[in-house]
Amino acid sequence: MNDPIWLMLVKGVLVFVVLVLLVLFTIWYERRVVAIMQVRPGPNRNGPFGLLQSLADGLKLAFKEDVMPRTADKVVFIAAPVIAVACAFCAFAVIPFGPEVNVFGIETELQLTDFEVSVLLILACSAVGVYGIVLAGWSSGSTYSLLGALRAAAQVISYEIALGLAVLTVFFQSQLMSTGAIVEAQAQGLPLRFGGFEITLPGWYFIILAPSFVIFVISMVGETNRAPFDLPEAESELVAGFATEYSSLKYASFFLAEYVNMVTMSALCVTLFLGGWAAPFPSSWWPGANEGFMPLVWFFGKVLAFLFFYVWLRGTLPRLRYDQFMRLGWKVLVPISLVWLMVLAAMNIGLDTDNELATRIAFAGGAAIVVMALIFFWPNRKPYEPPAEPDTGMGGFPVPPMDLAVPPNPRALKELEPATNAAPANGSSPTEKGEEE
Repeated sequence: MNDPIWLMLVKGVLVFVVLVLLVLFTIWYERRVVAIMQVRPGPNRNGPFGLLQSLADGLKLAFKEDVMPRTADKVVFIAAPVIAVACAFCAFAVIPFGPEVNVFGIETELQLTDFEVSVLLILACSAVGVYGIVLAGWSSGSTYSLLGALRAAAQVISYEIALGLAVLTVFFQSQLMSTGAIVEAQAQGLPLRFGGFEITLPGWYFIILAPSFVIFVISMVGETNRAPFDLPEAESELVAGFATEYSSLKYASFFLAEYVNMVTMSALCVTLFLGGWAAPFPSSWWPGANEGFMPLVWFFGKVLAFLFFYVWLRGTLPRLRYDQFMRLGWKVLVPISLVWLMVLAAMNIGLDTDNELATRIAFAGGAAIVVMALIFFWPNRKPYEPPAEPDTGMGGFPVPPMDLAVPPNPRALKELEPATNAAPANGSSPTEKGEEE
């Protein structure tokens, strides 16, 4: 993009403002939708329909006392929320909002920036954002925070693999890594020939790459630590997880980063699988639907639909156990993603019109056979066998001893003053006092 500097600054400010407003709206939206699902009113006092409740909560957090633990690493403790927020906002820089428009006589795209591998920037920002979580837990000097940070890091890294494999299928299908180019590629239909018939499928990748779309949606919920995968900071688990020792604006920064990541992942899913800013109907119905600023309506409408999906999951599904959650990522999503990637490669080679009929049948048929074999011969779980004797802790989950003592924090031992016996008020030693009695 060759935009002038002033236009780039205006775009950057607008992206920041839009994200902040979307975060405030999403918090209100989530509380209202969950309240309706639970048959209660929800926020309805501050502003019309309670729309200013999120702003009031943010101001309340800003004026709360900012507490820093005495055993915290001050520099890292302050840098951790900055890293989380910066990565969350930077990832949205390559999301296309619409086509090329005219702004004060300058032709520019409704996108802050774009380049040949812009999707990789979003994945990189998501990966680097984990450092903010890990450093927050480590620098707090608290065992609870450290355990919550380790859980969050393991969760994000595990689901990044499945999410990256789902995005890889989009690269494979479109042969592009630019977000704007991927949106334009979905505007064209996919012609398929079977015998003497030719069928043109819609170009949106959620139809062509349906398994990748499902894997991406599940992975993005786990990636953003949202229910039912909100295990690092679940109420029944580790208090507030990695943010246990944070307060005031530092805690609000993690809160802001979480909701910005929700919006970013929803926008990325819309861009990769739902045609981006394109209208959800054929262009012949309304020729001007994809021109000017009208695509902003279609883009943000799709994003809000995904945000509703986040809220719906929170109000519907119970929280998983941590072992169930990790098993879903490593033993289900990752193997299915790898198999689907190989099947997709075989099907694309088999359906290539340049190949001979026998080659096409061999590749497409081979892919179908592999899928059917995996469905029928996938090993099942062993049936549960009740133990003959009651479990004493050796054959099942480890049971801690009754006299377990939690070791002290090494950082606390170095910085806290050692305990000393205070002298009695009358000046006599404890030994003399005992002898007098």
